[in-house]
Amino acid sequence: MQISILIYLVRRVINAVVTLLLLIFLIFVLVHTIAPTPVALARIYCGSPHCPPAELQVIIQQYGLSLPLPVQFAHYVVNIFHGNFGTDTLYKVPELQVIGELLPITLELVITGLIFAVIIGLFTGSIAAANRNNPVDYTVKAVYLVTWSAPVFLVGFILQLFLAYELKLLPPSGLANPTLGNPSPVTGYPYLSVVPQPLQGWLSGLVRAITSPPLIAAAVDGDWRFFVSGLHHLVLPALAIAITSFGVVTRLTRASMIDALDRDYVKLSFMKGLSKNRVVYGTAFRNAVIPIITLIALLFGFSTAGAVVIEDIFQYHGMGYFTVQAIYNLDYIAILAITIVVGISVIAANLVADLLYGWADPRVRLE
Repeated sequence: MQISILIYLVRRVINAVVTLLLLIFLIFVLVHTIAPTPVALARIYCGSPHCPPAELQVIIQQYGLSLPLPVQFAHYVVNIFHGNFGTDTLYKVPELQVIGELLPITLELVITGLIFAVIIGLFTGSIAAANRNNPVDYTVKAVYLVTWSAPVFLVGFILQLFLAYELKLLPPSGLANPTLGNPSPVTGYPYLSVVPQPLQGWLSGLVRAITSPPLIAAAVDGDWRFFVSGLHHLVLPALAIAITSFGVVTRLTRASMIDALDRDYVKLSFMKGLSKNRVVYGTAFRNAVIPIITLIALLFGFSTAGAVVIEDIFQYHGMGYFTVQAIYNLDYIAILAITIVVGISVIAANLVADLLYGWADPRVRLE
């Protein structure tokens, strides 16, 4: 059994690495299609179409843009794995430093929205399955179809209009009350010194992304005024993500539970005299939840894409807002770095989902 787990783990990690390399290769090809000459590539790295010729030559030499394409790709991969995406043209600091400060904000928003979506989806899906083919089931279907098909920007504007401006229940925009200072970020990771040097930058960025979202940093710092304010500001954008995402969880939960309710072991539970609630929400629900694990990874990618629009609507200054500004300013270096980092995040989420799925359902390890 332990060997099968190890083989399953190795296969999934290899698949994740291959997917990452294919993503990097695709971005490399797209960049060289847009800018096929060394000078055009140098203008992208410079961040301005009016870059002086002398500076262009320095960039060409620095990044090896005149080398053969296979050599350039090898350098590109090495730079990415060292966390070197170039210098941000707006902030004039390394791109990874900007992303490291903004990514935790987006992760906090997306994960909170996913938690809302999964809770709502499991609840509505199980109710629809327990009452299939009656008015309750039809009502749940109608609601999740409408919310699932609604554009995320429309949902965001409606929530902002009614809950913030009309009812004044929640703040309409921002990370927190602007009069409050930002909490001190979590710093210092001495245990990473044992990690090989090329990986330290990535691992420290990953740890920072996990431990430095605003609410977590505020709780660690003891800044409860910022924590409460940030929580209030988080609800609306997270709810917008949840409303456009929970429908697929509802549909899969309903289908999985209906399939489970038709199984012989569930029918046997009814024959033993167990109550409907115990059978539906105990035996059937437990087995129906397993496919949701993989779905959460897919929703993570969907929600991350939706966060670009949501953060712009609610002025929630994370990676999504930074992406919009980079597009407005034609900041190609930032756009490429964001694409790779978000791609890595989605690949990592799918890897975690695969591993959890294999742990929850031993049959998957044999595939």
